[in-house]
Amino acid sequence: MTDWISEANALFEYTQSLRRDFHMHPELGFQEMRTAGIVARELSKLGLEVTTGIGQTGVVALIEGARPGPVLMLRADMDALPILEETGAPYASQTPGVMHACGHDGHTAILLTVARLLHSHRDKLAGTVKLVFQPAEEGLGGASRMIEDGVLENPKVDFALSLHLWNEQPLGWLGIPAGPVMAGGEIFKVKVIGKGGHGAAPHLAIDPIFASAQVISALQGIAARNVPPLKAAVISVCTIHGGETFNVIPSEVELTGTIRTFDLDVRQSVLERFEQTVRSTAEGLGCRVEIDLHRLTPALVNNSTITARVQETAQQLFPDSDLITGGYITMGSEDMAFFLERVPGCFFFVGSANPEKGLDAAHHHPRFDFDEAVLPRAAALLAASAAAILNSEIRA
Repeated sequence: MTDWISEANALFEYTQSLRRDFHMHPELGFQEMRTAGIVARELSKLGLEVTTGIGQTGVVALIEGARPGPVLMLRADMDALPILEETGAPYASQTPGVMHACGHDGHTAILLTVARLLHSHRDKLAGTVKLVFQPAEEGLGGASRMIEDGVLENPKVDFALSLHLWNEQPLGWLGIPAGPVMAGGEIFKVKVIGKGGHGAAPHLAIDPIFASAQVISALQGIAARNVPPLKAAVISVCTIHGGETFNVIPSEVELTGTIRTFDLDVRQSVLERFEQTVRSTAEGLGCRVEIDLHRLTPALVNNSTITARVQETAQQLFPDSDLITGGYITMGSEDMAFFLERVPGCFFFVGSANPEKGLDAAHHHPRFDFDEAVLPRAAALLAASAAAILNSEIRA
């Protein structure tokens, strides 16, 4: 029986060096040229046929097993965030204003390690592993772009796996739930347009700042009063831009934010109430509005059969881990949902925080960093789960 943990541990320096290199040289969505080049180089070293430019900067390669079987996609995201890093780590970002604040550097290094592990055991695999390194997960639609470029075809993908290092939980924790896991998300931009004027004579203006304040307050009533109490919905206004100086009422204010839901009926209801609330509130105060609302991701839903196989693998590899197999959901959104809309699969979480080392900042925080001891754990679990699924009787 393959000792995935020992083999992943033996590759720790390889994984760590890649992760730190990616961390020092972060790239925003659809700009991952350097990262994609390293990925392609490492895959080519294994003798794999590598395809680049899928979804603009994505990379794809195949590992052919010795026996026929299904096609299993393993996916990692490569992009960083527009955040100024404050970790002070020796491998901190060398690109001002850009950092890996969500663990994608780790995800990419982990999947390259998994490529090595599975390639060395390809004679024991039934089927094909499609390695997918995705650009632009952070709200820019990288998964959709890869799908448009045919990443799920030639060969057709039957199942999919992906993971996320998870600083909300400590090292040793595993979250592998079936069913709904992450929320569907929308992005909105609202312009509240009034009439500018002097701050000392508000009666001669139509104040979009005052109207925007009422809009923001009214929006909070949608989740509280229009969504069933046992359902989930979030509406967050996250930016407000308006005005240039202390004594001038501006002519317009721009609000941006996000909406998160799981249930499709709740989503439709919330979107309808959102537009009604924004328009009626602003227009009631004499302003007009322009609303730009578009989908970020669908809800991410794990397939029960594939998830059960990952759970079984985790129990075998890490019998002492804190394994959560149900009831773990987050209102965060994830581009992997676009893949799992089309093929059955599992997206799981691997605890990566270590408070004793000060490595427990939240995702998207300027001090985000994780305990690198998670790297071989995650690689072993992903590789072992892939092998278990390919060599099982599961068929699409």
